[in-house]
Amino acid sequence: MNSESIRKAGARLAPLARGLFLNEYSVPVVVSVREPDESAGSGAGNRARLLFAVPEWFFEDEGFDEKCAAAILAEEFSREKHKIGNTESGLSLVLEGNSASLSFQVWFPESDALPNQANPNSASGREKVVAGKVAVVTGGAQGFGEEIVRGLAASGAYVFIADMNLDGATKLAYAINSEHQTHRDKGLPGPAFPIAVNVTDEASVAAMFRAIADQTGGLDLIVSNAGVLKAGSVLEQDEKSFRFVTDVNYLGFFLIAKHGGQLLRRQYRTAPRWMTDIIQINSKSGLEGSNKNGAYAGSKFGGIGLVQSYALELIEYSIKVNAICPGNFFDGPLWSDPKNGLFVQYLNSGKVPGAASIADVRAFYEAKVPMKRGTSGKDVMRALYYLVEQEYETGQALPVTGGQVMLR
Repeated sequence: MNSESIRKAGARLAPLARGLFLNEYSVPVVVSVREPDESAGSGAGNRARLLFAVPEWFFEDEGFDEKCAAAILAEEFSREKHKIGNTESGLSLVLEGNSASLSFQVWFPESDALPNQANPNSASGREKVVAGKVAVVTGGAQGFGEEIVRGLAASGAYVFIADMNLDGATKLAYAINSEHQTHRDKGLPGPAFPIAVNVTDEASVAAMFRAIADQTGGLDLIVSNAGVLKAGSVLEQDEKSFRFVTDVNYLGFFLIAKHGGQLLRRQYRTAPRWMTDIIQINSKSGLEGSNKNGAYAGSKFGGIGLVQSYALELIEYSIKVNAICPGNFFDGPLWSDPKNGLFVQYLNSGKVPGAASIADVRAFYEAKVPMKRGTSGKDVMRALYYLVEQEYETGQALPVTGGQVMLR
């Protein structure tokens, strides 16, 4: 088999391999596909090496049976797992057929970074609920997405920064990784990985999830954050603008849930007790209408319909699906960009009566919030930690609006 065929097989098999360790140890692990000669890299002499004999169809696109493959790997793992000793330096897993082989590198998280399992009822240190886990954040290079990426990385997660703006994602990943030199010193990946995606293009979304499986073996958390806003009256907005907002906010979430869900389902085959999460970053406009902003509100209302529907379907595979509905992020580029931000637009259009400055416009909108401020990245992160930690909740739309929108 050529290198490309091996890589394709690796991306397909890595979630099954990762699930073996999730199921056995109940801690998140990172599984990276390796070429056969790469498994002898730095520190290989200190690592355990598991060798599984597998059928040839494991490496073929046609005829691959996911459930059967999971059963075979589980049986092989049960036979070989006694060879796993100290996991501090990780281990190598090799799948070997008659004419092809595939190697994986497996890293375990540091135990002191994980939640205190002895006190599961404590809410302190809630951010540790994502420690060691693998996440992807779409639209992660700026705005709320950047806040979420930084929060997850600071909490010990591995984070894929998925964005059309690959340069921005790369710069953000470099900045985050520079703050986590200990990862590289120990031979660990990340914790931040830039990755290109256009959420409205199904081929691009599918390719992204294959690349993620290739690098980390799977995911624990998918944050569908990419979104756009083009305000306008229903009497005046053109069809192109309406479709653009709907494609990114609604169709984009569908494609992320579809291909991300397929990856999580494959991982579930060998780790049925391991809960995973899909979280859509929705909006307060998904909970109530928005004047002259129907395309955005409609896409967000629709997103909650998808969240509830997918929650009913995907829980069969231990996948929770929820939404976070933030209020206005006044400090983000959507509002505060000095050229095209909404504060500037609303000032120039006279939307806020009597406003003579950007400060006046901001004060007008802050006054609408009972807590008198906009939503921050920290507010959203606390909601995200809750949804990940709460194993008995799915299909919910959690408001984070400072009381501006309340559930009825």
